[in-house]
Amino acid sequence: MRTGEKTPLETLARLKARDGSPFLPPAAHDAGERLLSDFMRAQMQPRITASLQPRLESRGPGLRQDGAVFSDSAMDARRHVAGALKAVGPELADVILDFVCFEKGLEQMERERQWPVRSAKLMVRTALMALARHYAPRHRRVSHHWGEEGYRPDISAMFADE
Repeated sequence: MRTGEKTPLETLARLKARDGSPFLPPAAHDAGERLLSDFMRAQMQPRITASLQPRLESRGPGLRQDGAVFSDSAMDARRHVAGALKAVGPELADVILDFVCFEKGLEQMERERQWPVRSAKLMVRTALMALARHYAPRHRRVSHHWGEEGYRPDISAMFADE
């Protein structure tokens, strides 16, 4: 994450729609922040330093290139990121990864993908809305009790004055 600068997600969250409402609903912004948090905790960001380890070493699952083992928290975060990207779908997964996790700006995404001008904003919004649906709390089933209405005894009669 950049220090001192606004991320592309924060910049998009500040934009307003024509009617004055936020362009990006708060649930979509929160979903993007949650994905970024999981992405960082999963240690999935590319390395920018040189590695002196041989490239062709045998690694098992959960091992980094430097031979260190991922923590359970990092492995769990990787599952969360994979589940979120699967829920968003293959059409939007790379869009959301580039924008939220790799912090590519809208103009850069349009240039790289050869999209029309100002189209990335809509694609990113669509991807974040799909992600927000994935992270939305599921409706809890109402627990049913076995008794009918009024099945519990009325204890107020026990404390009533005689």
